Amino acid sequence: MAGQRRPLVSHTPHTPLRPIWLCRACAAPWPCGSARLALTAEYADDPVGLCVYLCATLHEAVADLYRLNPDDGPDPRAVFERFLGWVPRRPT
Repeated sequence: MAGQRRPLVSHTPHTPLRPIWLCRACAAPWPCGSARLALTAEYADDPVGLCVYLCATLHEAVADLYRLNPDDGPDPRAVFERFLGWVPRRPT
């Protein structure tokens, strides 16, 4: 319809903006909710691969964030929860 606005849709993927580790699309701390959903789907058949990937990105993020703010480096517990605490666990 003429004169009607189209909804604003971001075509930016929910990937990390380094070295600050915020989401490029929504500016939330990465991995944001959308990135978590996408990663869970992408690694649905490889949960160990997801953990390996997230451990590697956690390591990179800690190094970047510490370089940005060496006096008040990232809180280890908060960084672990942010990168790995949300990963679905398989029942034992």
